[in-house]
Amino acid sequence: MKISKTIHPDGLPQPQQTFAIIAVLLTVMMAVLDGSIMNVALPAIAQDQNVSPAHAIWVITAYQLAVVVGLLPLSALGEAIGFRKVYLAGMVIFGIASALCAFSPNIEFLTFARVLQGIGGAALMSINAALMRHSVPHAKLGRAIGFIAMVVSVSAAAGPTIASAILAVTTWHWLFLINIPISIIAIVLGSFALPYTHASRTRFDYVSAFLNVLTFGGLISALGNIGTDNHPMLIAGLFIMSITSGVFLVRRQFSRERPMLPLDLLARPVFACSIGSSICGFCAQFIAFVALPFYFHDVLGFSAVNTGLLMTPWPVATAIIAPFAGRLADKYSPIHLTGIGMGVFAIGLFSITLIPAGSGSDASLAIIACLMVCGFGFGLFQSPNNRLMMTSAPRDRSGGAGGMLATARLTGQSIGAALAAILIGTGGTFDLTAIMGVAAGFALLSAFICEGRKYAIRTGIIA
Repeated sequence: MKISKTIHPDGLPQPQQTFAIIAVLLTVMMAVLDGSIMNVALPAIAQDQNVSPAHAIWVITAYQLAVVVGLLPLSALGEAIGFRKVYLAGMVIFGIASALCAFSPNIEFLTFARVLQGIGGAALMSINAALMRHSVPHAKLGRAIGFIAMVVSVSAAAGPTIASAILAVTTWHWLFLINIPISIIAIVLGSFALPYTHASRTRFDYVSAFLNVLTFGGLISALGNIGTDNHPMLIAGLFIMSITSGVFLVRRQFSRERPMLPLDLLARPVFACSIGSSICGFCAQFIAFVALPFYFHDVLGFSAVNTGLLMTPWPVATAIIAPFAGRLADKYSPIHLTGIGMGVFAIGLFSITLIPAGSGSDASLAIIACLMVCGFGFGLFQSPNNRLMMTSAPRDRSGGAGGMLATARLTGQSIGAALAAILIGTGGTFDLTAIMGVAAGFALLSAFICEGRKYAIRTGIIA
């Protein structure tokens, strides 16, 4: 296949389209896996490097922070110079950083390499939806976004299992070495298949990028420290830094034709509602993701292996339903699908509280059924909501829309994890009803916002 610089207005021709989709999905898989496999590998890394667990945790934190602070700047850079260039550069950086991680001589170098890997991951996560929009016809965009949701769910679910299998036969270094051949395949495919897009040639705003780092880096750091032993003044200082920087960031965006924080897109009712419902939905998801393993292990007495198996049906159900939900969103109203999905998700969350406490087979089957309902509902919501988010933005602002899509997801997850830590830590006993009630409440709020899009479309008013 020859490299063509032709810009296609409604999707790439075959077989270029298929190869472009494969390249995007491969890189999404790598970026998500590297965020999920490290939890299992941390004890082995800490022992090998002879450091404390608290020191080793920075291997995870460094990657997460680099991804968060890089999403909006790299999506803006993609609009300025072309999504293809940023994506291919992200693949190269991710592959090189994976090699550096594998051959790190000490924990400090490994942490630095993980920051570099996070920057590459941010380039991949920030504009994968934008590349899909330019790769497939508009009538099939929902299905393509559904594939991304499927790969994210499968990778997140399979990460701990893959890490355990690798660590059972070899050292933790191979967790990073396996990325190298995948990166090479993705780079080769991407070089031939990824679409060329119009570049806006907008001057990159370094001041906004710096303020973005302080705003979102401070916010995610503060949320991540809630429930830990860190001093409350440190957490309060991080929140103050985030809010102050955020004010300056927002004020600066008003004077920009293409703002890095896309306030121009947030003025669109459908886009703003999609962002709000996404934050609430992922918040509900992560309250449950963080709290339920503690409940299964500490309260019901399941082993660590059985706890992991009990949590698996959720992402599996999401992975199964997401592509079908995307296809439905291409044919029917995505607004109704998202509202129904969040309603089903809320029912699944609250139904867990109705299961009698016990570790027998009947309780396990009931838990699996409830978690499958959660996964089904969330999968029915995610693909149509992401499709609405992308298509409500102009085609030349796909980068800003994709960056906000990923930022909303990570922000919601961070808020959910912080709320779970507060809910678990404040009570003397583990109150499952209160925790899942809060999660179901956020899911219902997301459903309300989803249905509120119809009112926003009619009136142009954003609540």
